Amino acid sequence: MAPIQRALSSGSEGGGDPPMVLDERKRKRMLSNRESARRSRMRKQKQLEDLTEEVTKLQSANKNLAEAIKAKEEAMTETEAANGVLRAQLTELTDRLRFLNSILEIAEDVSGLSVDIPEIPDPLLKPWQIPHPIQPIMASADMFLH
Repeated sequence: MAPIQRALSSGSEGGGDPPMVLDERKRKRMLSNRESARRSRMRKQKQLEDLTEEVTKLQSANKNLAEAIKAKEEAMTETEAANGVLRAQLTELTDRLRFLNSILEIAEDVSGLSVDIPEIPDPLLKPWQIPHPIQPIMASADMFLH
């Protein structure tokens, strides 16, 4: 009989419910709390798995971006080297043209004949109208990479 008295005296409801009903409520509340804690642990586990998966995806994306950046930097370096070669070729061709024009001017002065001397274009004013070289000039990107 002692457990019944304890249940009655310790009952916070004090509504006069029989002790079996109080024990049943307590048991149901404990089960409910356990189930709630289990669901909470499952949610936390799912969140951890989702975050771990997201970290993996972001690390992969970061690696891909780093590789793409490296490839672009290498392409830019190659383009800059090729651009340097083209600038050297332009300078050499411009110097050749000036030299040939000076020869034409001398020939015109000596012979008295009128010769059409082509104007040397300024590549900075109209870079799309740079004359194409008639003969190839031997220069390579290796000259500028060392």
